[in-house]
Amino acid sequence: MAKVPRLRPGFRFQWEPVQDCYVLLYPEGMVKLNGSAGAILNEVDGQRSVADIIATLERQFPDAGSLEGDVNDFLRDACQQHWIEMS
Repeated sequence: MAKVPRLRPGFRFQWEPVQDCYVLLYPEGMVKLNGSAGAILNEVDGQRSVADIIATLERQFPDAGSLEGDVNDFLRDACQQHWIEMS
């Protein structure tokens, strides 16, 4: 069964114009995300599998080559930080 990431309850992902970056908001604060993290979380909708997200990002950034390792590493870290959960 394919893994499907979703934001954990209480977390909100959004573009923050003042910060000029994507951020992850939660009751205790905010996480400023770098460009790569923002691009990955922008694809996390609770519907698409990790494989679908990787394929989408590889189409968006064709010069980057394979993104599978980077996306999997980030999603693993995001799970450990309790930002997302996988089902």
